[in-house]
Amino acid sequence: MRIAQMEAAKNSMVEWLSHPQVLGKIPTKIECTGTFDLHGMRYYIFKYKRSLLGKWLLGVCGGYEGETLEHCGHVYSNMEEYHEAASVKAATEIVEQLRVYWMEQAKQEERRKESSGKFAGFVLLSEPCWDKRQLILDLKEKWDLEVAEDEDEKGNDVPLVFYIGNMTAAVSLMPAPVPDGEAEKNAENNYMWPEAVNTARAHKAHLLVAVLGKEENLLERGKLFTKIVSCCCRQKNATGVYTSGVVFEPRVYEGFADMMKEDELPVFNWIWFGLYRSEKGVCCYTYGMDIFGKDEMEVLDAKAEPSEVRDFLVSLVSYVLEYDVILRDGETIGFTADDKHTITLNEGVSLPGMTLKIGFQES
Repeated sequence: MRIAQMEAAKNSMVEWLSHPQVLGKIPTKIECTGTFDLHGMRYYIFKYKRSLLGKWLLGVCGGYEGETLEHCGHVYSNMEEYHEAASVKAATEIVEQLRVYWMEQAKQEERRKESSGKFAGFVLLSEPCWDKRQLILDLKEKWDLEVAEDEDEKGNDVPLVFYIGNMTAAVSLMPAPVPDGEAEKNAENNYMWPEAVNTARAHKAHLLVAVLGKEENLLERGKLFTKIVSCCCRQKNATGVYTSGVVFEPRVYEGFADMMKEDELPVFNWIWFGLYRSEKGVCCYTYGMDIFGKDEMEVLDAKAEPSEVRDFLVSLVSYVLEYDVILRDGETIGFTADDKHTITLNEGVSLPGMTLKIGFQES
């Protein structure tokens, strides 16, 4: 056995077990009982005790390449009892589960990168027409955005394309409904607008709004996108805004956008906060964090009023976006020294893929 490597693995195992979300203390006893090789790397098997009279439990740490003292991140224990004869098989199963988990994490990270920074949405129209000139005037009047058209680009049948800094904005008339009934389906998510589904079902055309470019500050991209869409809401035949997995009422979307005039982030334009009741309590989730390269969040089974749960998640989202905070699995977060909420990353309940579950009652 490689003694230095085994000691490094033991120290890593102890550190992992001591985390507040695991044992919260150093195990009373811990011993290395063997090794095994898997996928070209070496793993160390441990048995440990929570307390002096407690049962021996199984843990594993690895994998190590050659003589290196740095493992690949596979450190875990499912707190199951240690059995000498089955220890290699049980530890191997743990490692395979970890590999599947981290491969899924890598895939999700790739998906996050693909969607990050791509701001696009649809303004639903009752008729297949728009007033491009009025939109240009509204952008100037409401947000002081100067938009100039070339002579050969004038006319309502030509998309409006303009540049702000390193960003490219485009607004195009699509003389048909959003394909595949997508707007109508997502309108069902808006619990604050009873007419959302019928309004979405009736639309005959839409404006496609997109903001692209090399601007690295995603908040600035998002602000420009929201400013443009809010002005599109002033079109006489605008009936809804389909973005962030929901259909907004135009006057509501424009009202949310006005938060930027108070130097606040237009969080309600960017992120949809879904609410529903489970058998155990109130649940709330975000939709739209991926555009900012962040994980979606969920609060599950909270024993509180829906507005209280939503406001809690709104505050957390605002903090994460404004300060570019990265929430990590196993950590805690709070708004005061005594306010602690657990963070757990696992399979989504309200949404597909992995989501961050934020504890609500811990404080």
